[in-house]
Amino acid sequence: MKFKLDENFGTRTQQIFKDAGHEVQTVIEQKLQGAPDADLFAAICSEDFCLVTLDLDFANVLRYPPQKTYGVVVVRIPQNPSLALLESLIKQLLQMIEERPIKGALWIVEVGRIRVHAADDR
Repeated sequence: MKFKLDENFGTRTQQIFKDAGHEVQTVIEQKLQGAPDADLFAAICSEDFCLVTLDLDFANVLRYPPQKTYGVVVVRIPQNPSLALLESLIKQLLQMIEERPIKGALWIVEVGRIRVHAADDR
């Protein structure tokens, strides 16, 4: 699968995706760092990459409808998380990807669970 990582993820997180056999592109590589959320959303709507972000704004399905995308993942982390916790959440995400398709859905990854919002869930 193809993932686009938002600017708040580093090279260690990129490597976790690559080690799991996924293609990874970053917002920084695409020169979209600091871009308004609307611009980033427009970019992912025209690509077959799933966005992975810490930006809670992308959890707003009215403003950023996931069905227009290849998928959106919002990782919710507690204040002052450790790198180990962040890596654990990413591994949790990658495990779920093996079980359920993400195309057109919003996944919110939290400690111990993943909430899924898909157009057919309404």
